[in-house]
Amino acid sequence: MSKITPATLALTKADIAFTLASYDYDPNAERVGLQAAEAIGAAPGEVFKTLMLELDGKPVCAIVPSDEEVNMKKLAAALGGKSASMMKPADAERLTGYKVGGISPLGQRKRVPTALDELSLLYDEIYLNGGQRGLQIRMRPADLVAVLDCTVADLTR
Repeated sequence: MSKITPATLALTKADIAFTLASYDYDPNAERVGLQAAEAIGAAPGEVFKTLMLELDGKPVCAIVPSDEEVNMKKLAAALGGKSASMMKPADAERLTGYKVGGISPLGQRKRVPTALDELSLLYDEIYLNGGQRGLQIRMRPADLVAVLDCTVADLTR
């Protein structure tokens, strides 16, 4: 497995500190984020999943804990829209350049408005997808906010 992805390149270029954790990706896992947390020995709440959605018909990204579900109304409000829905997997892959199960909020083909759940601020470091199945990036939430220029809000509760 290559440890160089558009996500790791974006962090390196921005001079952001990060570490990597790799694991055996299970394509049959019911919830990929929870499987990743278990495989790397992290608490489910500190492993964040990247979701690609449509807000009023335009692409957006939400980053939420793997053991939580995004609240569409809260996401829409956080990003200044009215209605949010999940993006079709094929559309998410085409937009981001990543495969489902390996979508990172970093290094996507096209930058889209992004929201990070405020629960991330409870941790010194969080895990998020590194741009391929079986690769997690560990980094400080404040650095993620800075590099993505994303909105931090309550997206789940």
